[in-house]
Amino acid sequence: MKVILDQDKCVASGQCVVAAADVFDQRDEDGIAVLLTSDPTPDQADDTRHAAAVCPALAIQIQE
Repeated sequence: MKVILDQDKCVASGQCVVAAADVFDQRDEDGIAVLLTSDPTPDQADDTRHAAAVCPALAIQIQE
C-alpha cells in the first residue's frame, strides 16, 4: 500500500488524523494534513483506508 496526500486539496477537516493518527498529522499553522508515512504497516492499513474514505476533499489516494 502506498498513500498519496494532495495538500493542495486538503481543507483541514482533520478527519484523517482522527481515523489514522499514526499515518496523518496536521500542521499547527493552518491545519493542513501532513503525511507521516507513505507506506503504512499492515496494522495501519484499515485505518488508512478509512481516512481516505472520510476525507471530505478527497485529498488522499491509496495505491494497493
